[in-house]
Amino acid sequence: MIIDCHGHYTTIPTAFGEYHDALHARLAEADGGPVPAVPAISDSEISETIEANQLRLQGERGIDMTIFSPRASWMDQHITDPVTARAWARASNDLVHRVTTLFPQNFAGVCQLPQTPNGSLDDSVAELERCVTELGFVGCNLNPDPSGGFWSSPPMTDEYWFPVYEKMIELDVPAMIHVSTSRNPAVHTLGAHYLNADTTVFMQLVEGDLFGRFPALRFVIPHGGGAVPYHWGRFRGLTVRMNRPPLDEHVMKNVFFDTCVYHQPGIDLLTNVISADNILFASEMLGAVRGNNPETGASWDDTKRYVDNVKLTEDDRGKIYELNTRRVYPRLGARLAGQ
Repeated sequence: MIIDCHGHYTTIPTAFGEYHDALHARLAEADGGPVPAVPAISDSEISETIEANQLRLQGERGIDMTIFSPRASWMDQHITDPVTARAWARASNDLVHRVTTLFPQNFAGVCQLPQTPNGSLDDSVAELERCVTELGFVGCNLNPDPSGGFWSSPPMTDEYWFPVYEKMIELDVPAMIHVSTSRNPAVHTLGAHYLNADTTVFMQLVEGDLFGRFPALRFVIPHGGGAVPYHWGRFRGLTVRMNRPPLDEHVMKNVFFDTCVYHQPGIDLLTNVISADNILFASEMLGAVRGNNPETGASWDDTKRYVDNVKLTEDDRGKIYELNTRRVYPRLGARLAGQ
């Protein structure tokens, strides 16, 4: 079985995009205005957006299951209004849940949290519990920088984040570390902000002792781990210089990288530097990098093509394609075992 751990609902129905705009337009009104109603969207409208896009590509590329979450760049966690954050996260998660209900063999849900810059995480804890216990979601996306590129939040080793971690452990779900859109004009959302966040959070984990306090906590750092595998020697050297424990025991028992790296040399390096036990297959298909590589004619985000070409043992290939994801997302593993 091949499980893609990183997919987003980027092909939402038009009416839901209009709801997004209306929900955020109310913030310009003096009194905030009433929260608009979530539009009625039929099952057929949702099916059309999925069947022509993600589901079609799953079939063409031999992918069996995608762990699916709301569109990352539209999580809009820079909005400071908690009412908007709650409404938008709930509606976005409910829409993903409908996809997983319509296509239960192909998609499993991961939720967006109603974070706000330096705001209380109580709403995020409540939404995480709702999505896991009521909607059957298997994890969450956690934004380390809700400000959108200005990094006003404390590091992820800070006690500020502990309420979410405690709920994750209680529910036995991991978090994918995933920022949303950049509000900083100096930091491009897809080419800089995402990769900066991946790398920054890894360094925060090196500096702290988060997993000493929460040994059951699990993070997936997407986009191949940002700059981390490429600069593995730098991170190892810094752990020595800072008198931190070795990475393998200090961080890598709890941290996993995905394969959203869009060229063969990148996947070759990732699998050569990082243990197969810490790599989860992913494509982020119909995400940041769309279209075809003009040199090969193949889709940039057809990452299975790259993984297939890597020299791996069949045991290691099985870990990357399926077994690691079942282990990191045990609620998905239990669901698949039941099927």
